[in-house]
Amino acid sequence: MAGPVRRTLTRATRGFDAAGALSRTVSSLPAVVQIVIAASASYVIAHLLLGHAVPLLAVTITISSLGFARDARPRRVLENAVGVLIGIALSEVMLLVLGKGVWQMGVVLLVVLVVARFFSPSNAFAIAAATQSMLVMLLPDPDGGPFVRSIDGTVGGLVALAVTAVVPRDPVGLARADARRLFVELDVAFASLVAALRDDDVRRADEALRRLRATQPLLDDWASTLESALAISRLSPFLRSRLPHLRQQDRIRSNVDLAVRNLRVIARRIDTSLGDGARRPAVADVLDATGRAVSALGASLDDVEQLPVARDALTAVARRLDPSLLIPGQPVTETIVVLMIRPLVIDLLMATGLDHDDARARLAPV
Repeated sequence: MAGPVRRTLTRATRGFDAAGALSRTVSSLPAVVQIVIAASASYVIAHLLLGHAVPLLAVTITISSLGFARDARPRRVLENAVGVLIGIALSEVMLLVLGKGVWQMGVVLLVVLVVARFFSPSNAFAIAAATQSMLVMLLPDPDGGPFVRSIDGTVGGLVALAVTAVVPRDPVGLARADARRLFVELDVAFASLVAALRDDDVRRADEALRRLRATQPLLDDWASTLESALAISRLSPFLRSRLPHLRQQDRIRSNVDLAVRNLRVIARRIDTSLGDGARRPAVADVLDATGRAVSALGASLDDVEQLPVARDALTAVARRLDPSLLIPGQPVTETIVVLMIRPLVIDLLMATGLDHDDARARLAPV
């Protein structure tokens, strides 16, 4: 018996990532603390202050409105709360009119889902409304008469919204962590491209292209957490002082997003041109300098003094981007790569704070 049990446990735990589980748990602690505080506050208000014996919906709405979603914007929290309140209010009205029963439950569920889909494109909105409506239909009627549960729901939604501002989840730190993950991948991709050009190594070019194509989820995560951080910081008195830094980070993110899209195209061009035995040290040097500038740009999110370092390094690269001087006499395929690097450098210069005209003026004339 011990043998089969041991083999079963081994199969069950073989795919378990302990390091990932620990990282996930630690990163979720701010959300855990926020949810615990909010749910406790909802219970205290509904039970002790309003006298509701079992304020189940106040607590469940608080928990479902906050959740563990990456997007913790007040607007999202409010939308979730409104969704469940619609489900509760409609259910209580229909419960008074239709009573309880199997067909009544079906009618209520149908109406709530249709109304929720009409008011919001969010799937979660409709499901939250439908779930809460079923609690109203299936649980015993509370003491206090009609709409006690609607009052509990309102308490839960308001507490969730208030706690979002008063006990935020360190949205600034989450946005910075997402940015770091992206810049680590960009460092590796630049290094792979440089090695591929210097050694005519198609395998390294393939690796760079694969990494760059995989950065879009990282960019999307960064955009989501940064949007959430901006929204919470506008509402929270404790984070309002971080708004200038977050706006600067958002400018960097939007221009880096454009730069990465350009870099993918460049990597694809390089990948298809290698394999002929030729080495391309001049283009490799330019991309190496660009990669080091991008590293400084990423470091500027923690140390603002790195921003002018990145700008100066990118300016030095921009002044070299004349194919006739950088790679004289080389085939047109080489010239095209250098010309493709020019808009990449413009995007990165704009990420350092320059406007488009100023960034373009730093390019070598061609």
